[in-house]
Amino acid sequence: MIDALGDPQSVLVLGGSSEIANATVLALPRARLRRVVLAGRPGPALDAAAQRLTGAGVAGVMTADFDAANTASHKQVIDGIFDAGDIDIVILAFGVLGDQMQVEADPALAVEIATVNYTGAVSVGLHVARRLRGQGHGHLVVLSSVAGDRARRSNYVYGSTKAGLDAFAQGLGDALAGSGASVLVVRPGMVRTRMSAGLPEAPMTSDPEEVARVIVAGLRKGKHTVYAPGPLRFLMTAVKAVPRPIFRKLPQ
Repeated sequence: MIDALGDPQSVLVLGGSSEIANATVLALPRARLRRVVLAGRPGPALDAAAQRLTGAGVAGVMTADFDAANTASHKQVIDGIFDAGDIDIVILAFGVLGDQMQVEADPALAVEIATVNYTGAVSVGLHVARRLRGQGHGHLVVLSSVAGDRARRSNYVYGSTKAGLDAFAQGLGDALAGSGASVLVVRPGMVRTRMSAGLPEAPMTSDPEEVARVIVAGLRKGKHTVYAPGPLRFLMTAVKAVPRPIFRKLPQ
């Protein structure tokens, strides 16, 4: 259980190879950290993430098989992890970007993105919430995106999944109020990760470590929503206020 100083004993990362999630684990206080479960598809990326954390001195790192798209397996996966011991922090960090032009040409690809980013997140998020409510404590950190604040022509399929995820996570946080558990929704801008490799950088592009610091600070302060970096909140407020005819003409 997280102590009075905010030190967790256990962390579960759903999307175990996520650079942002792993940077967050490294940014957390480690005085009492004893168990870190990286849940994801087996493979070199997941193994490398586990090795990186172990090499950095994080205790109790292990991996678990998890497929966001296989919603039928989510209850068994989550129950198996929680049955082995309470989880203080769960980081929901999986997602796929996709190519907008490709998904417009092949709607089946759009369905795949929506299945992972939204349907899979709803499924596993509800299973996590059930267990957090049952244990009476814990935080669910949901990696949303500013792409969900206002859909852009260049990635509106991805943006729509993040908008749905964001709304779901906000509602889930409200549903958990009073249970001892909570939800932190994180809205990063563009982050320098494998997902964004090769793409032109947007304003206020950050590194995983910067986002991790925002997440840890948000948890300590009991926030329900944070932008990363923080000034993006004001930029996105302005973006959402731009009239649609003008917005369509802006660089996308």
